[in-house]
This record gives sequence, structure tokens and C-alpha cells, in this order.
Amino acid sequence: MSDSFATRDTLEVNGKTYAIRSLAKLGKRFDLERLPYSLKILLENLLRHEDGISVTRESIEAVATWDAHKEPDTEIAFMPARVVLQDFTGVPCVVDLAAMRDAVKRLGGDPKRINPLIPSELVIDHSVQVDVFGKPEALDLNARIEFERNRERYSFLRWGQKAFDNFRVVPPRTGIVHQVNLEYLARVVMTREVDGELQAFPDTVFGTDSHTTMINGLGVLGWGVGGIEAEAAMLGQPSSMLIPQVVGFRLTGRLPEGATATDLVLTVTQMLRQHGVVGKFVEFFGDGLDHLPLADRATIANMAPEYGATCGIFPIDDEALGYLRLSGRSEEQIALVEAYAKAQGLWRSSRVADYSAVLTLDLGDVQPSLAGPKRPQDRVLLSGAKQNFRENLAPLTAARDNKGGEESRLIAEGGGGAAVGNVHGKGVARLQLGDETVELRDGAVVIAAITSCTNTSNPAVMLGAGLLARNAVERGLRVKPWVKTSLAPGSLVVTDYLRKAGVLDDLEALGFHLVGYGCTTCIGNSGPLPPAVSAAIAEGDLVVASVLSGNRNFEGRVHPEVKMNYLASPPLVVAYAIAGTSDIDLTREPLGRDRDGNEVYLKDIWPSNREIGDTIARTVGPELFARNYADVFKGDSHWNRIESPEGESYAWDERSTYIKHPPYFEGMTMQVGRIQDIHGARVLGLFGDSITTDHISPAGNIKKDSPAGRYLIEHGVQPADFNSYGSRRGNHEVMVRGTFANIRIRNLMLGGKEGGHTLHFPSREEMPIYDAAMKYKAEGVPLVVIAGKEYGTGSSRDWAAKGTMLLGVKAVIAESFERIHRSNLVGMGVLPLQFMEGENAQSLGLKGDELFSIEGLDDGAAKTARVVAERDGDGKRIEFGVKVLLLTPKEIEYFRHGGILHYVLRQLASAKAA
Repeated sequence: MSDSFATRDTLEVNGKTYAIRSLAKLGKRFDLERLPYSLKILLENLLRHEDGISVTRESIEAVATWDAHKEPDTEIAFMPARVVLQDFTGVPCVVDLAAMRDAVKRLGGDPKRINPLIPSELVIDHSVQVDVFGKPEALDLNARIEFERNRERYSFLRWGQKAFDNFRVVPPRTGIVHQVNLEYLARVVMTREVDGELQAFPDTVFGTDSHTTMINGLGVLGWGVGGIEAEAAMLGQPSSMLIPQVVGFRLTGRLPEGATATDLVLTVTQMLRQHGVVGKFVEFFGDGLDHLPLADRATIANMAPEYGATCGIFPIDDEALGYLRLSGRSEEQIALVEAYAKAQGLWRSSRVADYSAVLTLDLGDVQPSLAGPKRPQDRVLLSGAKQNFRENLAPLTAARDNKGGEESRLIAEGGGGAAVGNVHGKGVARLQLGDETVELRDGAVVIAAITSCTNTSNPAVMLGAGLLARNAVERGLRVKPWVKTSLAPGSLVVTDYLRKAGVLDDLEALGFHLVGYGCTTCIGNSGPLPPAVSAAIAEGDLVVASVLSGNRNFEGRVHPEVKMNYLASPPLVVAYAIAGTSDIDLTREPLGRDRDGNEVYLKDIWPSNREIGDTIARTVGPELFARNYADVFKGDSHWNRIESPEGESYAWDERSTYIKHPPYFEGMTMQVGRIQDIHGARVLGLFGDSITTDHISPAGNIKKDSPAGRYLIEHGVQPADFNSYGSRRGNHEVMVRGTFANIRIRNLMLGGKEGGHTLHFPSREEMPIYDAAMKYKAEGVPLVVIAGKEYGTGSSRDWAAKGTMLLGVKAVIAESFERIHRSNLVGMGVLPLQFMEGENAQSLGLKGDELFSIEGLDDGAAKTARVVAERDGDGKRIEFGVKVLLLTPKEIEYFRHGGILHYVLRQLASAKAA
């Protein structure tokens, strides 16, 4: 590697000598103290990877002389130190690697070259589903079902663990990937030996989940990428990115009594989303960090995707070291982290860096909050949650009832609740639950889930929930019988400290039994509602709600029968489960009555900050982490009994409905293509704003009458064994059939009708999107998708791009794109195009019945292109310009190859041949 600025140096720690690239030496040439913490990490990365080709002297100078207020226009190549995967995205990654081994062999290369070159760790956490709840045996029964459903997938991952170097798997029933990353996998400072030299450098990470950013709370720079980009990193390919703007977020003061880390992060999310930080780094500083525990920092960092930033990072300081010690890291590692951070200027200081903009929040102003009912940035004060519910109920009930105008007026005038349900006999249904006959009404909370990495990593809110449960049980309160309750801790450590504090029994007394370790309700693995509740929802056409301690509440994500979903702290999840409805003001109305008939309010059972703090000090210690992570890769008897094949190449089973050889490399040669204009394309879908990857990528349950369901039935799978789309991401046949099939997606070609349907042209026949795409494919017709603002927000799902490509979509034209999804589209050879400022499908009069041509691409050299749309019937021509969002020379090169995996494959095959 080159060293244009003579930054090679050594660092002595614990009697060991580490080779480093010294930012202090570079600081003699440039004023690096003004740089944000995150850019210093990028700068060190460039120094260490300077090769004169991907990383040049000019790249280093560009970061060293960064202008805080300049729009990003300089490309750099970033290489993470490691990759972390979860199983929903990790399985297709390993599938692709296995297919690449076959393809490299066919192209004359060595299959062993397809091998992770950096540490790559996969945590199985997305496959557990809440099938059983509210009983002591729920954990074991859900685990048994999980292993039965996913045996093929787990067998495949066990093969991968043996076949690939630098690849390790954390088995099921361990925890959520981001919490395991925080508590165990993160190094903060990495070491490796190269040619006999022991090197030290910052821990940086790519993760195949948007919430990889949670690790930013520990001072580790990392963010979520699609599986496609992660695979490239695993194979030694740097990621091209523009030097970002960095927004500073100053925190002052401390949280007041009654406010939680969840309330704080929902406030931060709203502020940053309103400011606009898409594609930017966010960096937290200020004296408020003195009173912000590491767990609270991780909670804020976790939700960077929700506030739109690439990352939201905190610097290394004494709090970070304290957490490393608490979580059982070795004293040798802690000493290295401290010495390295201080030597490199990566230690938190009082000096404020130059930032592109600065926002300020006094922690003392944070108030109890929720977010919902459809987006995580839509924060509502707890005191306003009832009004929020009613305002959002109005259009839903209006749509339900042909006399909706009157119903909406009643709600607007303050009526509602029980009265709303009886206005026209809608919004209410009777049902029998055990020995009770109850009425289910609009607003009923049917799911209350303590789930997700955002909050289950945080002892303050988890023990707060436990203490609230204890107080509720002592007063004789109980959860309403229609509420599906669940407790899915982020790691085994959480269960231990809940048990040690004596509150796990209280949570279980309210129905919050352990259901599994992993992402559950937050990713749609909420499992079925009780049949009687489902029937009542259908009978009354009810608008029911969920309350979960998660980070995502997009439409159709949590459960298909639940139309309103609210994010809240774990203590509030328990409180709403007791109330049983979202049509309540918990700050003024009672939760219920105690044994003596007295009204009990939330304030009566809410634990104090001091009580929570004392409980944390008494129960959370290093021994919990050491015990639970001692054999983290070993797995339990269920895992170790699973048989798996041997060999460097995978033995594909044609009968499998979980793992199939993907078609991406079929017919591939060493010849590189050109970026050509698109002619004669039809519109597969015309969509509005905020189409998320949840809308695009298959997720949740597979309906038996859907194209994917029909495929599985044709291949001998009974509906009871369908499992979820997420669990079948290793089978492209299932996934492509579920792309754009979300029950809540609205195709404007059909007047905004919900569901994954479209019109085929010129026949104008309505059909499922998959069926239309296959018909177009048989006719040799290329496809485009048209959308509004924020296209592709949400989880970093590579299948949102893979499925789009396999449907035959050549280009997506949108008003704006989410960062990861735009990159994923490029990586799969789908062209992202952006409407010019002030223009969109509506302003241009596009209806979706046009025949499209996209001209002037000039083999990727063009920054803009011309679109010609000729309407069916009247022959009217609509012409408009679009921006070509191939943002870097590397992306253009990837696109010429047909995608990033094709590029890597040709590089490795040709290198071996040479």
C-alpha cells in the first residue's frame, strides 16, 4: 500500500507494538482537529487502503480539507473492517456466494476465491415468530416451531459456516443481531496480523440490516447496506461513496423524571427528519452526553434509518469504556481502545468540530411520546395520543361506512370511543374469549409487544417495564383478554437481569411471557391473532391497533389485520396492554381499577428514575455477559442436531422450496456490456410518495391465493407450512412472486386500490403484478416503475432490488430515493432516474398507460436523460428530462457489468485466469 503522507507509525499498549496509520502525523499538514469524529475514521480508512487506484492521494486530501457546507461531489472508496448479517438477508448472501462459486468455476476460475476476506458474522434472529404467547412454555414451543420451519435454511447456513473462511454463525435463541453486535461482536478497535506485522485500526462495519447503526452508540462507524453491497465487501471490494455532509446534534441537560430513552429517540427522530439528513452523517456532542448512558446512545443511534441519516454516531469516551467493561470485554482490549482513540484524536473532547449544520436539544424538554400510527417519525405526545388516534380513525371509518361524513364529523367534534362504535352499528363486535364475553371496538390494542433491538438493548426501559408490571400486579390490574402480549428480549443477558431483579414473574403475570430471542413483531413476525379476535375484526371491519417497543410501524408491516401501529417505550407497551385500547389519554384517564374498585392511573404505577437506576446498579453486571457469551457460536441441541452437507460447492436440492440456485449468472460470459437506451417499455406500477421496501420487498405472511402461495402449493407445501417471505429469501421463485405484492401498496393505475395488482397493456386487464410482469416478459416488453418522493425508505432489503430486477424492470423513475435502495437498484442493474425539480407523474400527466422510451444515456456518461411517453389511445406524447442517478464512476462500471456481483465475479475469474 502507498503512504503518500508518511503516516506509518507504531503504538505501544500492554507491552505490544501495533502498526497504525497516524492521524497525528497527517495533522501536521492539515487541520484535522476541525474534522468531525466520523470523518476522521473515514480518513484513517483511506490512509490504510491507499493504493493509487481505488484510493488516491487526492482522495485523502479531499477528506482532510473537507468543507462542511459544500454539497457532496467527491467520491471516495470505503472498506469496512467487518460485515455483520442477520439471517433474512444473510441467507440470500450465502446463496449468492454459493452460486458465485459455481459461476467462477464455469468461467475458468478457482471457486475458493469466492470467500469472505474480512470477518463476516451472521446472527440468526429474524426467523422466530410469535405463534404461542401468554404461557410459560411459549419460548420452547416457538423455538421448536422455528427449527421445524427453518431446518433447510439452518442446514444451509451450517454448510456455509464450514465451507467459507472468515464466516461464523450465531445460532438461534441467542439474541437480536444489533444487540449481539453491541454486547459481543464489536471490537471498537480491530487488530490483525499482516506479513508478521500486528496492525490496529478502527472497527468499522457494514450490516445487512438498516439498524446496523445501533453500533454507532459505541463509537463504531457502521451503517446498513443491502446484501448485494455486503457481499462485495466480503469479497474485498470497497464501497464507493460521496464524502458526506455531517450534521452536529448538541445534547444538553438530562432527561426529566418520567421520560425514557424511547421518548428521547422519538424526539430526535422527529427533529432530524424535519431538518433533513438523508445521505448525511449525524454526530452527537455536548455536555448532555455526560448524563447519557451507553444504552441510551445506542437507542438513538439505532434509529438513524428512521431519521434518514446514513449514521448517527457518538465518540469514544469513558462511558464507552465503562460499557466495554460492563459487557465483559477484556482489560487488554479496553486499554487498546483507550490508547488508540486518544492517540488518533478519536477521543471525545470539548472542542466542537465544524459541522454542516447544528441542531440542539435540551434533554430536560423531552416528554413521554409515541410515534404513529404509520411512520416512526410521526411523534405524538402521550397526552395527545387519544386525539391522534381519533384523527387517524376518521378517514378509515369514513371509507368503511357510506355515511362516513356523519361519523367523521362526530369524531372531529369530540365524540368517539364507544359512541363511534354504535353510530351505525360499525366499529364494534362481540366475541367470546374463554369464559368472558367482551366487546371489541375501534382502537382496541390487539398486539402489545416488547420487541426490537431499539429498546430491548436498554436496561432502563426494560427494567422500567418490569417495575411497572410489578406495581400493576400489586394493585390487581390485568391485561385485557383480547391483547396478544409478548416479550422478545434482545439477548439472553436481558432475561437474566429481569429475573435477577425479580420482575420477570410480574411481566409474566400480565401475559408478557418470553416468546423468543430475536426480531419478532417489529419485522412482522407477530404471528396469528387468536381466531376469535381475527373473526371479530373481520365482522366489525374494525380499525384495531398495536403498541410495540420497535422502530418500524409502516403500513402492513406489523400484522395485516392491524391498521394502526404505535411505537412506544416498553413501560408504555405494558400500560396500553392493561388499558386495552389506543382510544385513551393515559395522562388523564385511569388504566383500570384495583381490587377495591379504586381507579388506578399510569402515574400511580410508573417507577421513578431513581428506582430504575438503583435496580440497574444492583442487577446488571459483567458476569451476565461473560456467562451468556461464553459459547455464543456453539448453539443448543436443536442447532447441533441439524445435518448439513459437506464440500466447497453446495449440493443444490431441486426439491427445496427454501434454497434455490439463483438465476443471476445464467448465460454470463466475460464480455462486459454497455448502458443502452430503453425503448418500448411499459409501466408495471405507478405509485405515490413513501413507497417503502416493506411495500416492495416480500415480507410477513404468504397468502395461499397469492402468486407465491400458489407456487408453494404447486410444489407440495401446505399453507400451514408456508412460513414467511423473510424465511424464504433464499428462493427467488417465491420472492419475485411477492415483489410489489404488499396488501397496503396502492397502484395509482387502479385508482389507488390497495394490493399488488396492476393493469396489463394494451389489454387493460387487471392482474397481480407478478402475472403481468411474466406476461410482459413473454412478449419481450421491458418495464419501468414510476413513483413519488422517498422511494425505497425502510429496511435495507436487497430483495426490493432483486425482485424488481427479476420482474423485468429496467428503470425506476421517482421524485427521490432512499440511499440504500438506490444503491441496491444500481447493484442489481436497475437504473434509478429522478424527476427534475418541481416535476412528478401528476404534474406531467402520466397515467401509466403510456409506452416509454428513455434516451441519451450515452453508456452511463450522461447526467440527464430524456423520457418520451406516448399515451395509448390518443397517441399524445409527453417528453420530460430526468436525472441519471449513477453517482460515481464505480457505479457506472458496476452497471455496465450488469450489477455489482457480476463485476466482482469477472474480476475474480479474470484474476485467477491471469
